[in-house]
Amino acid sequence: MSRNRSTAAALTGLAVTAALSLPARALADEGMWTFENFPAAQVKEKYGATIDQRWLDRVRGGVARLDNGCSASLVSPDGLVLTNHHCVTTCIADRSSPERDLLAKGFLAQNRALEERCETDRVSVLVGTEDVTAKVTEATKGLQGAGLAEARRRTRTQLEQACEDASKEDRRAGPLKCETVELYQGGQTWLYRYKRYDDVRLVFVPENDVAAFGGDPDNFQFPRWCLDMALLRVYENGKPARTPNHLEMDFAGPAEGQATFVAGHPGNTERLLTVEQLLTQRNSLIPFWLVRNVELRGRYLQYARTSPEAERQVATDLFGLENSIKVRREQLDALLDERLFAERRAEEAKLREYLAKSPELAREVGDPWADIAKAQQTYRNILQPFTFVEGGAGFGNSVLFTRARQLVRAAEERAKPNEQRLREYTEARLPALRQTLGAQVPIHPEVENIRIAFGLARMREFLGPDHPVVRRVFGNASATDIAEKLVAGTKLADPATRTALYEGGAAAVQASEDPMIELARSIDAEARALRKRFEDEVDGPTTEAQGRLSRVRFAALGTNTYPDATFTLRLSYGAIAGWREGERTVPAFTTLDRLFERATGQPPFRVPQSWESVKARLDLATRFNTSSTHDIVGGNSGSPMLDAKGNVVGLIFDGNIHSISGTYWYDAELNRAVSVNTQIMREAMSKVYGADALLKELGAK
Repeated sequence: MSRNRSTAAALTGLAVTAALSLPARALADEGMWTFENFPAAQVKEKYGATIDQRWLDRVRGGVARLDNGCSASLVSPDGLVLTNHHCVTTCIADRSSPERDLLAKGFLAQNRALEERCETDRVSVLVGTEDVTAKVTEATKGLQGAGLAEARRRTRTQLEQACEDASKEDRRAGPLKCETVELYQGGQTWLYRYKRYDDVRLVFVPENDVAAFGGDPDNFQFPRWCLDMALLRVYENGKPARTPNHLEMDFAGPAEGQATFVAGHPGNTERLLTVEQLLTQRNSLIPFWLVRNVELRGRYLQYARTSPEAERQVATDLFGLENSIKVRREQLDALLDERLFAERRAEEAKLREYLAKSPELAREVGDPWADIAKAQQTYRNILQPFTFVEGGAGFGNSVLFTRARQLVRAAEERAKPNEQRLREYTEARLPALRQTLGAQVPIHPEVENIRIAFGLARMREFLGPDHPVVRRVFGNASATDIAEKLVAGTKLADPATRTALYEGGAAAVQASEDPMIELARSIDAEARALRKRFEDEVDGPTTEAQGRLSRVRFAALGTNTYPDATFTLRLSYGAIAGWREGERTVPAFTTLDRLFERATGQPPFRVPQSWESVKARLDLATRFNTSSTHDIVGGNSGSPMLDAKGNVVGLIFDGNIHSISGTYWYDAELNRAVSVNTQIMREAMSKVYGADALLKELGAK
């Protein structure tokens, strides 16, 4: 993989230069910045754009998060939400049937009464933040090991619940959902307050053939021709929500070289990890993941070939799996580049050198690198049993098994005081769980059979037939037989059954003879033990040691840098630009004419008939997709691209192949974000889909 390594500071999340006190962190368009620490002066100097507090507050109020791992934006005063098509494929599939395939045909609600509920989707808008680092530090002072991990969990739960309880008394803003967030690898803890919408409805999506034109072959490539957009609407009390803080659309799109901004919720980066943590990912975690999931993809593909209905049933899962496999492969490539490790070792050496010259700080922080290394060794030792048993991979992460485990654990956890519960079963999180359990969504038994049989077979292969969980689950049966009996015998596909078990509590769950519930009960002790060991010996000590390491970084470099992405609101800046790939110049824009030229008539390069039938009316010079220098990762899908006025000029849906290594570094020469241009949104909605009412709501002239 080609890589330009000209400037170390432009490639690494926290480069330690020879001058440790150097205040300017990002020398290129690097960084996923929090709104509290955005480098406005740096942007002003480079691009001449003024980003003041008013601009930041306005944008923050218009950017949203989908709880399924994507970003979005509010784009009308009546709750209209813009995001990616691929971010709502689960909702599309749930609303589809063999006779009504919305993935194939698309969907447009002709009026608001016809907008269809996305049963498991939720939309959240950040309305406030608070630095609670001091409170967490005080509550965990002097603690180590399991006591430290437990105190940290308890304190975070208490802070969240107190926040939610207080918000219920606020008649203007409340009630809110509150989450604690760790930044700078545990160096800071913040409390985030969200306005959450639980009633989300599907308004418009194009056909999958044009939303994902090029399919897996074009994924993470550019040039691209994808109308990867979707419109949802959030409701309150059965009516479209009033969202006066929405963002305005600019259907002229951006110009080449123009300064633009991406506001969204990047999921996860690892730019502050130690060498030991990177080694765990390179040598253990990613290869283990790839071996299992490449085979699972093969099973999905084999099933998809059996019938058009089978293909429809696995389409969403297969897309997500193929996307993840490509990401993991590129991440592994990045970790196999010894230059990354050379830079990280140099960074650590510089920080150790700084610490050696600061004896008082050295006494306070000890040796965080050694403590992280110890925790990583434990993680490597338990990775496989933890993944299969507690992580659910041994049961294919099937929907039915997941629901069974949620019911079993909810019954036990709800009987405990709130601060002593597993965090996904606290009072702050139970409403979302109840919504999921009660959702009327299809569960395909054939697909569940594939997932469970595959998971069981791999668990036995990796853990061995003598592992106690393997012996208990298998007995004398085969993985296929077990899966078929579980899926045929369970009633958990019925939301009424799930709801009844949840409401019945521990007595109902313990009395249940449902085979999936019995399976979840039978392994829960071992699963909980693995989880406790992970939290007490890996996650807790690592977070605490990373917090101490952050103190060294802050002392050496200050806080004029961005933290790793954590699926929290961030702002990236950059410009519309292509790049140089070897001897080829990749342009910043694609245009509509090349969509038709590239089409073959067969998936994944098939243009929908709705487009072919109006081709003569279309402006073939319309800009379709756009390349830009923004620093993004997974989770930014659905993020609005904004101009200096804060208006939407594009919709992030992907990055180029080089952007995948952005998990670990940013390359100013090669990393590019890829977005849907607002020009093609207007052209398609007006001339292909007849969505004039929606365009009017979006402010199109």
